[in-house]
Amino acid sequence: MEKPVITQAMIDAYDEYTHLTLDRRRFMERLTLLAGSGAAAAAIAPLLAANTAHAEMIAADDPRLAARDVAYPGGAGEMKGYLVRPEDSAASLGGVIVIHENRGLNPHIRDVARRMALEGFIALAPDFLSPSGGTPDNEDQAREMIGKLDRDTTTANAVASLGYLAGLDGSNGLVGAVGFCWGGGLVNRFATASPELKAGVAYYGAQAPAEDVPAIKAALMLHYAGLDERINAGIDAYREALEAGGKTFEIHMYDGVNHAFNNDTSEARYDKAAAGLAWGRTVAFLQKYLTTA
Repeated sequence: MEKPVITQAMIDAYDEYTHLTLDRRRFMERLTLLAGSGAAAAAIAPLLAANTAHAEMIAADDPRLAARDVAYPGGAGEMKGYLVRPEDSAASLGGVIVIHENRGLNPHIRDVARRMALEGFIALAPDFLSPSGGTPDNEDQAREMIGKLDRDTTTANAVASLGYLAGLDGSNGLVGAVGFCWGGGLVNRFATASPELKAGVAYYGAQAPAEDVPAIKAALMLHYAGLDERINAGIDAYREALEAGGKTFEIHMYDGVNHAFNNDTSEARYDKAAAGLAWGRTVAFLQKYLTTA
């Protein structure tokens, strides 16, 4: 059987479904029209979605790493997360908070935390659905739960995660954050709420309101996908506010790629070249701001 052809219209429909409507029935109806039949739509839908079978680039039991689930005090109540650090490191290390997409703390984000730890950081991937009982296996349910989170409580939990990570044995006290999609938006809000955040990297994340930008102390790296019209609509106003405030920031645009281009579990939207370039820039940026002289 030939591989189904996936068009930009199909990708746009999936983005609308997963970020705006959360209406799977309507999405499948639209996909059926675009694909030409229900059978074709059924074959294409899994290629648009994330495949957890492809989530593990770094084995969970990789001997180079020490990884465990943790619980710690949040802004209001207990937070849970996934903590990873290099197994054999005599030096004190910078910390990186890895913030998940609107799917919650899933196997892919755990894998990203392991990748970050292999770059020489202590990585903490919080489950921001902890106040709601934790991330469920069903991604549609996770998206619905994400949409119901209280924004101020979520930001407070990010700030609490920074305090927990900075205080761990082996930490040098310098903490940054990297977030993807919903998590990228949280990185931007987090930067307005915490003067202790040293560096923030937002992948295709919603921008912070211009009026909140003066509070930002962290250096920011902002990655955007050229085809991501929904998120890109806010770039100019954010850039102007950051420039007016004299903030330290970098904006990188990756032409011809889609929202979620870094997520290697999403076959239709993943772009290996853009993901590799963005990751290299991200690691160098975090090393610059989270490594003590």
